[in-house]
Amino acid sequence: MLHLNWMAVFAAALSTFIIGGIWYSPALFGRQWMIVNKLTDSDLKNGSTLKIFGFSFVFALLMAANLAAFLADAKTNTIFGATAGFLAGFGWVTLSIATIALFERRPWKYALINGGYLTVAFTAMGLILGAWR
Repeated sequence: MLHLNWMAVFAAALSTFIIGGIWYSPALFGRQWMIVNKLTDSDLKNGSTLKIFGFSFVFALLMAANLAAFLADAKTNTIFGATAGFLAGFGWVTLSIATIALFERRPWKYALINGGYLTVAFTAMGLILGAWR
């Protein structure tokens, strides 16, 4: 863990917020995400935004550090990082969400929206971590 590029880990974690802001915006999947989760605008205004975003950033840092540990080999480059990020995002995270969604009787749209975001986010994290060595 001492050999990780912590600036790259921080940037990778930050990228999840940028991607999430775009992904869950009304211009992309925000409205559909709200419908599939039966949320209203007022639901999203209730609760501690600072707590939600604070914990989310800590989780993003932990995910980025975990991915960085897997990519710590000196031969890691941008393409390998992005590929590994994609495989982790789709192969582990998205398919895990889809499995849970099946048991919760959630619609496929739920798994596709959330899993799609995490696949893109992990791919970007891998790309950043692979490029910034």
